[in-house]
Amino acid sequence: MPVSTTTRATSPEASRMAPLKEPRKTSRRAARVAAASVLCLAVAAATAAPAVAAGSGHDGKPQRGALVSATRVADLDAGQATAYVQGVGFTTAPAAQDGVEVHRLTYRTVDATGRPTVASGVVALPRNAAGRHPRGLTTVEYTHGTLPYRGYAASVSDGPDRAVTVMFAGAGFAAVAPDYLGLGVGTGPHPYLDVESETTAAVDLLAAARTFAARNGVALDGRVMATGFSQGGPAALGLGRALQAGALPGARLAALAPVSGPYDLRGAELPAAFDGRLAPPTAVFYLAYAVTAWNRLHHLYDSPAEAFRAPYADTVEALFDGGHTDEQIVAALPGTPEELLTPRFIDRLKHPAGTLARILRTADSVCTDWTPRAPVRLYSGGLDRDVAVANTESCRRALAAHGVDAPVVETADADHNGSALASYPAILAWFRGFAATGR
Repeated sequence: MPVSTTTRATSPEASRMAPLKEPRKTSRRAARVAAASVLCLAVAAATAAPAVAAGSGHDGKPQRGALVSATRVADLDAGQATAYVQGVGFTTAPAAQDGVEVHRLTYRTVDATGRPTVASGVVALPRNAAGRHPRGLTTVEYTHGTLPYRGYAASVSDGPDRAVTVMFAGAGFAAVAPDYLGLGVGTGPHPYLDVESETTAAVDLLAAARTFAARNGVALDGRVMATGFSQGGPAALGLGRALQAGALPGARLAALAPVSGPYDLRGAELPAAFDGRLAPPTAVFYLAYAVTAWNRLHHLYDSPAEAFRAPYADTVEALFDGGHTDEQIVAALPGTPEELLTPRFIDRLKHPAGTLARILRTADSVCTDWTPRAPVRLYSGGLDRDVAVANTESCRRALAAHGVDAPVVETADADHNGSALASYPAILAWFRGFAATGR
């Protein structure tokens, strides 16, 4: 399943679940206040859906990737950008002499059922990039991890996910990061762990970012390097698969570097949620989020009482409406999966069949049903108790079965969020090598 459990000050994991019921190193509020005061970020506070219609073209088809609006949410000089990135916990620093601009884009896409909707995301560019790069900037797309509260998305929050885009833009890339459906200022509930809608949101943001860049005199060279953390690991692979299949003409997958993703829900992550390899409160959070989201899309049960024990059957679905913070959600959930779920539903999760089996097969297909032609590296942390380490090894084996050499880069002493802090400077260096050689 998905991901994270640390503070906003120490991890790009978008779920923002400070060590659940363990002590925090830094409170979320303190981290946000410090970031705002030190960096003077222009943070948008809007968390409601934008007042724009989803819209369709003249042929009745959704205008996927059409740019609806753009709002600058941060304008950082080189010193501010460096302080921001290092303040989050990354050891690297942006190299752009002029700094970085960050914009929130709203754009047209489709929801998980294919109907027109609106989503939001971030595009970060080196300052004063217009006219300076005749060959165009290479794009890095970052897909974030578990995030229950729409107000923590990168387009409206100055947290670690936005810092990842600043890091890449500071190094000379065009950096984009979708909020996914239903988060940021997008509409509707978030279809959690739905790779297909994560993919369409990511592809369509690329199209909107290309329009935005062109309007501002910035050329993009068509190469896209995809990376994502936790929930965003499979999303990055889904994006890469779509680009390789020609989902966005003019865009070419150049490299893939997912981090600590739940790539094998059926074979690795779900078993780990029940056998103690995941921290029990973390497992509870992810199971509650996943089951409620899957039920909205695929109708796993007629009544919440079929899946959840009392008293949680009466409250759990409302917790994941995009308006509750992770602290509020964690406080309203029990400490173990056995306290949350009915024995019968636990058995369904342990022995999936029918609709549930199809959900898991689709999610896990990002490693099993295609052959990446771009270089792939898989990153993980050896002490991860949010996403079982077995997920990464499972993905490596699946890719190897297709003839793809996808080496695993593991930080042995890193937990889940620590794996991101250790991995992204290394990924940045790897991506810069490709950009320098023009591959």
